[in-house]
This record gives sequence, C-alpha cells and structure tokens, in this order.
Amino acid sequence: MTLGRTQATSYADKARLPAKPGANPPAVILVEPQLGENIGTTARAMMNCGLNDLRLVDPKEDWLSEKARGASSGADAILEKAQKFTKVEDAIADLECVYATTARRREMVKTVMTARAAAGDMRTRGAAAQRLGLLFGRERIGLTNHELGLANVLVEVPMNPEHSSLNLAQAVLVVGYEWFQAGYDGPDAVTTYNKTMPVTKELLQELFDHLEEELDLCGFLRNDEKRPSMVVNIRNMLQRAELTVQEVRTLHGIIKELRYGRREDRPKRQPGYKVDKV
Repeated sequence: MTLGRTQATSYADKARLPAKPGANPPAVILVEPQLGENIGTTARAMMNCGLNDLRLVDPKEDWLSEKARGASSGADAILEKAQKFTKVEDAIADLECVYATTARRREMVKTVMTARAAAGDMRTRGAAAQRLGLLFGRERIGLTNHELGLANVLVEVPMNPEHSSLNLAQAVLVVGYEWFQAGYDGPDAVTTYNKTMPVTKELLQELFDHLEEELDLCGFLRNDEKRPSMVVNIRNMLQRAELTVQEVRTLHGIIKELRYGRREDRPKRQPGYKVDKV
C-alpha cells in the first residue's frame, strides 16, 4: 500500500522522513519587531525550516537578550549572526526578489501568491541563483504600503476569514514550511519496524498453513464448497496487514492457545514448554 509518492521502508529503531534543508534559502527580514521573544521564536521557526539569514530593521529590543535566546530554543546561531538595519531599503539592497507577507489586500497592482505558490516560485528562482527575501511586518500593524511597494510579490496565507491574523513566528513558520516542503522529494509515508523486519513469504506461508490446519480441525472450514473462497479471503486479510516477523510469531502463539482454550486436556504451561501444532 502506498500513499502519494512511493512509500519508504525503514528498519531503523527511530526512522524519520528523509528531510534536508534546501539550497539558497531566502533571507527573513523583520520590520521593527517589538519583543525579543518574538525574534527568538522567529529564529526557532527559521531553524525548523532550514532558513538561516535573519535581518532586523530597527528592532525595539535586544535580539541577543536572555529572553530572545530562551525563546529560540537552541537557535542561538541564527540570532548571533543576525544583521541590523535602519530601514527596509538597506535590508533588501542585495536581494533580487522580495516576497512581502500581508494579511489584507492593498490598493495596488501587485502579484499576490499563496505561501505555497510563492514557495514554488522561490525554489525556481533560487535554483537560478537569485538572492531572495521574505519580508514580515510589525506585530500590530504589519507593513506599510510603501514597504509593500518595495516587494516583487505579495504573499497571503489563506486562513479562516473571521480570524486570519498570525503572530510573527507563526507567519514565518508557515511560509518557511511551504518553502521547505517545495523542495522535499522524499516519500509521503514510511513504515518503521523498530527491531523486527517485514515477514518473508516463506514465514507467511507457514502462518497460513498453521491457521488453516487449526480451522480445519475445529470445523470452521467444514463447508467443502465454500472452503476455497474462505481460505483466499483469510489469506488476503493477512496479506493486507503487512505483518512483521514478530507479529507472525505472536499470531502463531495465539493460534496455539486458541486450540486448547479452557479444555481439561490443555497442556500445563511450564517455562520453555511449547505446544505442538498438531
């Protein structure tokens, strides 16, 4: 069974989807951020998404304060190399394409993209070695029309129209996530097996034989006419389960136990004692 892209299989104890940061990530420009904590949580969101170039336009608090560092949850490296600017024009001077986020439409002729569409566009431009930037406004009032006019593209995140505003770090995380995902080419799903393995056809056939033998003995498969289709249905159910070696062993044990139930001739359970199949 697969989900979207080909399903991957991992035999590692703790398998994860094979994600890795993309090349040429956009810079993140925060305009007049008010709180050190907001800068810290933004740095955390950036590190989550493989973004590393943080630019601050007239920040109101120290981005290297203990509050900011604590809120970054380990993204200190991004805070330490963050650059400070006095105006937006200086912060974007070396960039070739700037995407400005906004929660509301303005009276201007401008290309407006969703975060997902913008992410795809950034990946295309980034592959051509263009230098890119993501522009985020003030916590309370966002970006001015003048600042939006400096951008090539406006970015909107479609949300519940009754409550569509995001805090600063949320906005960075959403757009950064879309950028990261736009370059992800791994599987949509993985199966982790921890310390076991997927069962081989040989072991699965042994389970089929064991189960059918007991179903014959107990009379479940007594109808000769229906028996072939019943056997096929049972096998198909077990095949769809994509059993592991350990799960097959468990099922063998269940079948053995069910053979005796509470019968008086049930063998006494002794340490290491194994009940024969027949």
